[in-house]
Amino acid sequence: MIRIYSKEEAQKTILRREMALEPTVPPRLQASLERLFGMGATPETAVTHILRDVRERGDSALRDWTLKIDGVQLAGLLVGSLDVETAVSRIPTDLADALRFAAQRIRQFHEFQPLPNWATNEMGGTLGQRVTPIRRVGVYVPGGTAPLPSSLLMAVIPAQVAGVPEIVVATPPGKDGQVADVILAAAQICGIDTVYTLGGAQAVAALAFGTESVPRVDKIVGAGGLFTTLAKRQVYGIVGIDGLYGPTETAVVADETADPAWVAADLLAQAEHDVLATAILFTPSHKLATAVQIEVARQMENLSRADTIAISLNGQGGIVLTNNLDEACQMASDFAAEHTCIATNDPAQYVNKIPNAGGLFIGERSFEVLGDYVAGPSHVMPTSGTARFASPLNVADFVKISSIIQLDNATSARLSPIAARIAQAEGLTAHASAAEKRI
Repeated sequence: MIRIYSKEEAQKTILRREMALEPTVPPRLQASLERLFGMGATPETAVTHILRDVRERGDSALRDWTLKIDGVQLAGLLVGSLDVETAVSRIPTDLADALRFAAQRIRQFHEFQPLPNWATNEMGGTLGQRVTPIRRVGVYVPGGTAPLPSSLLMAVIPAQVAGVPEIVVATPPGKDGQVADVILAAAQICGIDTVYTLGGAQAVAALAFGTESVPRVDKIVGAGGLFTTLAKRQVYGIVGIDGLYGPTETAVVADETADPAWVAADLLAQAEHDVLATAILFTPSHKLATAVQIEVARQMENLSRADTIAISLNGQGGIVLTNNLDEACQMASDFAAEHTCIATNDPAQYVNKIPNAGGLFIGERSFEVLGDYVAGPSHVMPTSGTARFASPLNVADFVKISSIIQLDNATSARLSPIAARIAQAEGLTAHASAAEKRI
């Protein structure tokens, strides 16, 4: 059952985000941490230990931690090229066709994103910017409870559109020590032939530091679990990262015209991801709220991950009754969800009232599940309120900008005394001298 909250109740409970450097650890995970890392171990200290060990011992540490954490004895770290090349033939034809179709739409969308080189002569000489792709990128594809080929497509393709020349993938092994065929098929469809059988913090360590078998990358992208995220945070500065992703989340803004069965289905689709996933409906309609509540209970009975959904909805989910749609939009924007869906009469009029959202899904036909797979934009989006300042993964994440400064003699002479004066005020006499010599 999904609970209905008043605005005030919701602000005290499900809408409250408490930023913590050390997340709350379930007892079972804490017991595992202490078994592997000693009494008092935390996820943060465990990740620090793994990163240091991989940096010092390379491949041996990768094999040891994969055995300890995943229970898998790796025969090799790199998936054989033939296994990647033939993976499409090992999955159902309709699934291969669906992956190809999704890849085409994702590529088409990202090819519209501009990456302009530009120059001007209006300021004296030539000033401008040069855009160049990052040389080597590592894409982390989560495995977890199920292989996620869509996550590979959503991170690899924007990098390819940006022109990144070297892209490698790291993904956890299954219990048999192998990477799922569907992930290898997605790699083959994208033209990726370098896939490492590595997950968690040890995968991030290998990509950040490099080992005998895994060359280091310049940037690591992709969502993962708690240990992957903590590892990305710790290696930032040694390599670039795209962002730090928490559990997935959806906010739905709806009025009495929305279809309660569709709204319920969208909330359930989000809640089935993880017990920590968040699915929230903001609505001024008590009639819709009650109907959605009934639909959630009814539809849940037939879903394979009902247990996960129940925990998610009980912990972070809810229906929030607002005074009007404007207030619903304001609360959704304040929450700054990864996905924000607008299921109202004339939804376009509310778009500009929700400035904070990773992705805006406008109208009931533009539902979030399509964004997960085939709409076009990357489904790697900011979570945990970071949509207030962060963006979905996009082509710009895979390039860097160099400023171009080529001044003519007259402009250089005119600017030099001004630069010298500012340098003197800062007490940087060598700076001032370098400018004064050009006057």
